[in-house]
Amino acid sequence: MQNTPIKVIDLFSGPGGLGEGFSALKDNSGQSPFKIAISIEKEQSAHRTLKLRAFFRQFNGNAPKEYYDFLKGKLGHTPEEQLYNIARFSSQVNAADSEAQNLELGKDNRIINQKIADSIGKDECVLIGGPPCQAYSLAGVARNRSNKNYDATKDPRNFLYKEYLKVIAQFQPMVFVMENVKGMLSAKIDGKSIYETIFQDLHNPCKASKTAPKQGRSRHNYNILSLELPTSDNQKVEPKDFVVHSELHGVPQRRHRVILVGVREDLYPPSSDIYLPKSDIYTTMQDVLSDLPPLRSGLSKTKNSDSNWANTITEDAQKTIFSLKKLGYSDIADEIARTCKNIEIPTSRQGSLFSLKRTSNIKNKELRNWFYDKNLGRYITNHETRGHLTSDLQRYLFCSVWGQVSKKLNWTLRSPKSNNYPDCLIPEHKNFKSGKFADRFRVQPWDLPATTITCHISKDGHYYIHPDPLQCRSLTVREAARVQTFPDNYFFVGNRTEQYIQVGNAVPPLLAKKIAAAVLKIILPSNIIHDCNPENLFD
Repeated sequence: MQNTPIKVIDLFSGPGGLGEGFSALKDNSGQSPFKIAISIEKEQSAHRTLKLRAFFRQFNGNAPKEYYDFLKGKLGHTPEEQLYNIARFSSQVNAADSEAQNLELGKDNRIINQKIADSIGKDECVLIGGPPCQAYSLAGVARNRSNKNYDATKDPRNFLYKEYLKVIAQFQPMVFVMENVKGMLSAKIDGKSIYETIFQDLHNPCKASKTAPKQGRSRHNYNILSLELPTSDNQKVEPKDFVVHSELHGVPQRRHRVILVGVREDLYPPSSDIYLPKSDIYTTMQDVLSDLPPLRSGLSKTKNSDSNWANTITEDAQKTIFSLKKLGYSDIADEIARTCKNIEIPTSRQGSLFSLKRTSNIKNKELRNWFYDKNLGRYITNHETRGHLTSDLQRYLFCSVWGQVSKKLNWTLRSPKSNNYPDCLIPEHKNFKSGKFADRFRVQPWDLPATTITCHISKDGHYYIHPDPLQCRSLTVREAARVQTFPDNYFFVGNRTEQYIQVGNAVPPLLAKKIAAAVLKIILPSNIIHDCNPENLFD
């Protein structure tokens, strides 16, 4: 077993989800086989979150009381206010500054290359990260197709993977992990498949990027493996085999992403299969949200008071109930009526950035050990609601009640489509019933994994309606972070919109930890790793 951790280069890091998974992995002696040497992120608020997590990691699992005081709201609203200014933490702050770099690949390449070289020296390394994917996403492709002036050959986002290639070529990592959206498999530029181009380029990164390895490193080709197939089956791999379905691997989210694992030719074939083991059962919204305090939504464009919130819901519901009964949805109407009788102001009201506490414990032992930190106790952060239009509150109520009733009556449709809406709930959107916006409002039922959390959650929350009708709102940042499997001691810096974007853009850390275990099998096949945290803190 090697004594020094394998250094990791994390590109396009976002708030650090992929890096968190690699850092969280423990080997059979309870040590971390991977260490983030450097992470690169251009967006400032995500970088601030990345730096805070880098600071946390400097203490090797024994973060000081002051870190937890910050998470409890005792040291200001940002780590820059007081935490980083505590004199005895100056070396850890400097180390975090060195690890988390606010730089842009493609723009700051000379600086980035030098900093990577300084951070890893002559050591072997692993490269992780996924180039920004908006141009490949299905929504992005649709938007671009409708824009007559859009030229895919001139969109820099389509070629950021070239910068990724250059880093592979120069530093010759033992393994690289590249994540992207499913749209990458079908996207084309000038009639040529993006997937085929990227696949070929990743096989021979030096040739594709016209970049030579750094001095002292040998030039290699790479074999691209699927995490969903045994290694022996990778000779007949198809594009769909690179899609990892997160819900099959313990993540409470139906997040489907392309994940390519490149193995350097001198390490191929690995001595053991690296495909991800599948979970026996789905992890659901109930599994990860049941312990968080209930909140009410805010109200925008009207008086944002507790009484106005409750009165608006119950009074407007009368019209909704009448309309639903006319449509034949008596079960939904009756449940809305029952819900309105039980509407009350949650004790925690709209929540807050700090100082709230969990109301109970998650039942699943593995999830408890993953989310909770004994030094944090029951405290949680980033759990505050945004304001919603009063007209949207009825739509949220309708959707969340539908989620409950559909479960009881075994309906296939767990969230209503646009053609299920009564006229009084149809928004002023001329194409609402065209079929293009059938899921404009979507509840995330308690008994299912969520649909994919994306950065769109920062815009309005309509796709991410909380399953509890009594709360009548969209998910908070902390709830979205739970669905993305970020531990509770992970704080998101920035304003709320920036926090939502960070969470939506991230790779789920719990999935990343399992990917890290697969990568370790390639590099150190005899190493045994823990499935859970080394301590059963919350038995």
